[in-house]
Amino acid sequence: MPADLSIDVDGLRFENPFVIGSGPPGTNARVIGRCFEAGWGGVIAKTTSLTDTPVVNLTPRYAKYRNKDGDVIGFQNVELISDRPFEDWEADFKILKEKYPDKILIASLMESYDKARWQELTERSAACGVDAFELNFSCPHGHPETGMGAAMGQDPDMVREVTSWVVDCTDRPVWSKMTPNITDIVTPSQAAREGGAHGVSAINTILAVTGVNLKTLRPLPTVQDGSIAGGYSGQAVKPIALRMVRDICQAMPGYSVSGIGGVWNAEHAIEFLLVGANTVQVCTGAMLLGYDMVQELITGLGAFMDEHGFDSVQDIVGKSLPYFSTHHDLVDRQAEARRIKAEQRAGSNRDTEWGNKNIQDETSELTTN
Repeated sequence: MPADLSIDVDGLRFENPFVIGSGPPGTNARVIGRCFEAGWGGVIAKTTSLTDTPVVNLTPRYAKYRNKDGDVIGFQNVELISDRPFEDWEADFKILKEKYPDKILIASLMESYDKARWQELTERSAACGVDAFELNFSCPHGHPETGMGAAMGQDPDMVREVTSWVVDCTDRPVWSKMTPNITDIVTPSQAAREGGAHGVSAINTILAVTGVNLKTLRPLPTVQDGSIAGGYSGQAVKPIALRMVRDICQAMPGYSVSGIGGVWNAEHAIEFLLVGANTVQVCTGAMLLGYDMVQELITGLGAFMDEHGFDSVQDIVGKSLPYFSTHHDLVDRQAEARRIKAEQRAGSNRDTEWGNKNIQDETSELTTN
């Protein structure tokens, strides 16, 4: 009998913990439908705003970072939030919930520092049937120039206040999405919880410059002879994302966290669960590997549960957190282990000496007799 991969998070029942993260894989109803049919436990739509928010995307807007074998290990984007009119999203949300009523559809929202705009966006999305909200406090390029995205997420007071605006006008779960472009990701995460967020998502992309074209001397991606720093994702960010998810989960035990960052296979996803995430989001991986990658995630998680005797996904969540410690504690542990080993060795030597003495005594006695 296959393992039960479902998990309940903030009142939402996910058929499995694997969720399409906000971005190109969830850019309209058609592609979101493909994600649902491929087997993803949930989809977070591409971030939306009210129609009069200016959104103009660039071309090209992606750059790839490859290892010596040519494999893509890092991926930079300078893509903004959805440039579609919000009215189109309202229609898409309704279509999706009508066609996939049992699937988890989460709206990703981002707006300027204006209570009325955040609440209008929330209420109109809720009226279309979405199951929950993710608040984008973390887009690292473009909109921070106007005080949105990461600029808002780097200010814990704003995170707390804006989160409370949304929570006050909906009865549905709210997750605040954290930026990694900050010294301590725990501080805004705690502010989100104080503002009423049911959970947080972490991490969004890391502000980066992927490289420079050595022929033209122009940074990548090059647009009209120039470029900007953009959001870095892909396998290369996984260690950083795991550390930040761990930090949040250690600081706020029991609080729901949706882990994001560099998931390419089931092993990666399971690592996020082990350090405390309840769900695991994938965006860049789905873009480069295809939506069907979820089947390997499902199969791999089921096999892992069977191997270790886990009855539910919830049993995995945070299982590795107790093994994290401090440097000084590990030094003390290592010293203690060496002391015990030395005592055991000394005891073994004493036993050997005592045994040798007995043999000598017995030999001497036999010789005398």
